[in-house]
Amino acid sequence: MTDLTTVPDATATSPRPPLLEARLLTKHFSIGGGFFGRKKLHAVDDASFVINRGEIVALAGESGSGKSTIARLLARVYKPTAGEIYYDGQPLSRMRTRRSSQAYRSDVPMVFQDPFSSLNPAYRVSHGIMRGLRLHRPDLRTDAARSAEAARVVEAVGLFPAADILERYPHELSGGQRQRIGFAQALAYRPKLILADEPVSMLDVSIRIGVLNLMSKLRAEAGVSFLYITHDIASARYVADRMLIMYAGHIVESGPTESVLARPKHPYTQLLLSAVPDPRAPLTVGADTDRGEPPKVVDPAPGCRFRFRCPLAIEVCHEVTPALRLLGVGHTAACHVAEPDADLAPATGAPTETT
Repeated sequence: MTDLTTVPDATATSPRPPLLEARLLTKHFSIGGGFFGRKKLHAVDDASFVINRGEIVALAGESGSGKSTIARLLARVYKPTAGEIYYDGQPLSRMRTRRSSQAYRSDVPMVFQDPFSSLNPAYRVSHGIMRGLRLHRPDLRTDAARSAEAARVVEAVGLFPAADILERYPHELSGGQRQRIGFAQALAYRPKLILADEPVSMLDVSIRIGVLNLMSKLRAEAGVSFLYITHDIASARYVADRMLIMYAGHIVESGPTESVLARPKHPYTQLLLSAVPDPRAPLTVGADTDRGEPPKVVDPAPGCRFRFRCPLAIEVCHEVTPALRLLGVGHTAACHVAEPDADLAPATGAPTETT
């Protein structure tokens, strides 16, 4: 993408910036009304993270944690309440033209959760792909060129023969095939980053692995980065390089996938991992179930939003919202009581706060 409105960069010799970076990204929704006025639902608060080129980042958390809101902020469906999104080092708020906005959407398309509702049932599969090519690929000037590209991307996502698939209606495809068509539509734009919002949650378990393998294939062959939104820790372990753990609008932990899963720092991450079924465990119901209150995200008070469910909460957790701190190599957590890795403390001293 080259049509961003920019200002001269005095640091042109500095290392190349991340593909995408969010800094203190915030989204609040007004709810209610009447005599007592409107309240604010804090869907996302002060979310900061980066996605590098050729990287798969998993954003995990329970339903209602704000994962899909982040995806829609990055896709420019929602306008941030505060904070900024940088694409290739340039702030999205400086996009002032329709052309630059469309160029960004070509580079950062979205694949939705429901593979059926994301396709128009009244048209053949080819309709959606060809329409997208007309909007996002001006270099393809003829229908023949667009048809050839549509066939190429359909085959790239593992659907054969492409001519037959393109002539079918969505109801004539399986759920896994429809989800692959969603990836084909995104791939047709020559994207740099695909926002995949729970793309396997509505698929049979036997089909999910194929879609996850497809993401890895597109990363390896086309260099596409992914933000993979999921509540399934197992699938995140399988496909993601790094993980972001989200709870009640806050990113509470982040780091390399194996580090986060092997040495979880935040009590919420530990709770998520404890809920993953262990095939070696006996068929009994554990006594240490989660009995805490649901998160408070409507006009929330200061403090850790997990404190009502946290067995480790101390007084400061009720008064001060924790910031992300470096607790391992590339591994951060927003927790007052979490301890750093033993091999980190001597090298760095006290944990440092990061964004």
